[in-house]
Amino acid sequence: MRLFGYFRSSTSYRLRIALNLKGLAFENVPVNLVTAENKDAAFTSRNPFGSLPMLEADGRDRAQSMALLEWLDEAYPDPAFLPADIEARYTVRELAYGIATEIHAVNNLPVLKYLKDPLGHTQDEIDVWYRTWLKRTLDPVEARLAQLGTGDFLHGNAPGLFEIVLIPQLANARRFQYDLSASPHMTRIEAACLALPAFIAAHPDNQDDSPERKPE
Repeated sequence: MRLFGYFRSSTSYRLRIALNLKGLAFENVPVNLVTAENKDAAFTSRNPFGSLPMLEADGRDRAQSMALLEWLDEAYPDPAFLPADIEARYTVRELAYGIATEIHAVNNLPVLKYLKDPLGHTQDEIDVWYRTWLKRTLDPVEARLAQLGTGDFLHGNAPGLFEIVLIPQLANARRFQYDLSASPHMTRIEAACLALPAFIAAHPDNQDDSPERKPE
């Protein structure tokens, strides 16, 4: 398997976590989002979306992170990303898709670039935009977690689909100085995940294309 991604891309981060949790070996292939390398013809000829991540697996180039997570869970069912109980599965999907569709769609890099040019917004204004959409969804996610009375993970004693989607979004929230002090359930889950090898290895700072990567 080859994972084409960018160290700071939250969707690429999702796939790194997922592949690590499944125990699947993969080659990480950096694609620079800032320089729009993902829009080069060589890349879009393989992935017409021009998006990251892209997973080369089983003779096929696969795009779209949420579809990829579902494919991984079906192709490699152990350990499962979703619980066996139908209501528990619904809860995981409710929260994971809330984050993936309501935050990421309006806060991804192409949107932020468009706000700056051609719309002419300042970086301070863009940061306010970003935090506004974080709050709009993270507040209800936190409220739902409080209703559920969760422990270190949403369900059971291991991370799954929700944690795979949550942790990269919280990393982005911290980059944009979003206040998580009123989110004890999310930050408890975050702390439990970030102590696990699968999440440590997937962290943006530990990727080859990260300027924060420490020499071995």
